[in-house]
Amino acid sequence: MSTERITLNHLRGYAVARSLFEPTTLQRAIETLGFVQADPIRAPARAQDLTLRHRVTNYRAGDLERRYPRLEVEEDYFINYGFLPRRVQALLHPRSAMRARTPAGKRRAEAILDFIRERGWAHPREVDERFAHGTVANYWGGASSATTQLLDSMHYRGLLRVTRRDNGIRVYAAHEQARGPADATERRARLDALVDLVVRKYSPLPGATLGVVVRRLRYAAPQFARGIDAALARAKERLACERVDGVEWYWPAEEQPAGFRNRIDDHVRLLAPFDPIVWDRRRFELLWGWAYRFEAYNPPSKRRFGYYALPLLWRERVIGWANLAAKNGELASEVDYASRTPRERAFRRGLDAEMERMRSFLRL
Repeated sequence: MSTERITLNHLRGYAVARSLFEPTTLQRAIETLGFVQADPIRAPARAQDLTLRHRVTNYRAGDLERRYPRLEVEEDYFINYGFLPRRVQALLHPRSAMRARTPAGKRRAEAILDFIRERGWAHPREVDERFAHGTVANYWGGASSATTQLLDSMHYRGLLRVTRRDNGIRVYAAHEQARGPADATERRARLDALVDLVVRKYSPLPGATLGVVVRRLRYAAPQFARGIDAALARAKERLACERVDGVEWYWPAEEQPAGFRNRIDDHVRLLAPFDPIVWDRRRFELLWGWAYRFEAYNPPSKRRFGYYALPLLWRERVIGWANLAAKNGELASEVDYASRTPRERAFRRGLDAEMERMRSFLRL
């Protein structure tokens, strides 16, 4: 560990520079991130595309969906739903704690699996036409296709994989799972590897956030749920930790936050609401001194930032947000600031350049 005293300025630069690595190939970017959170809203593009545009050379909206069948990547449930390298997904399965809830549910799942195996792959519409399971109440109190919910459950249990998307709809194939951990030592090793992935993606982490995000692994690997608290304790022993302004922060022991200060460039960037730089709202407020909220699911009258506000990053600080929309082949934008509007020419040039990059990304 460096003897230099770590400050919030160090942590800001570290949080930005370690996440905004040099743009690379799509496969390598996903490997480096370890997980890319997905969201279906397009305003002006899906969250996964908005995240990858900063980290993949010449990336355009929709490239992940178009190239997915050729990548060593899987859609799956992690701490949220998203895209994982296959080597990471293998750590999550088999989700042996998950079983069909009823004998009838098991029979329906087996019939669907036989149908998909016979065809090679199937669109949910084709499964529904074949089995006609009807509708069920969904989480929001409305009605959803029972077939869709069953396919989602089978995907989560590892019986199916997403082989591609057709107009955004998941198309499924059967998935043959690898064996589970042989013993307690291997279970512990898998869980520690998942914790390390979370830490590498979201560092530096306030202590409270570290606990929350590690415990979300119970969704990724419910079969390991009983071991998560012990894995969190082990992580705290091997990670670097320092108290800064009364808050304990954690990061990988081999990294030096003070060493990232020279990696910050003069670019202006519009980030996805779920970008790893801004994903945790607790860390956001600690680093940048104001509260950002994702409000797409709030009633319009209760929104302060807008429907799909993109955090605005300049250098090592998030200074505001923007709402963008593609209208008649043009990019419409509204930009607001948490405090004062920057007056430096470098910022204005940087913002203009980012808007031009966004037009190219959206193919406008």
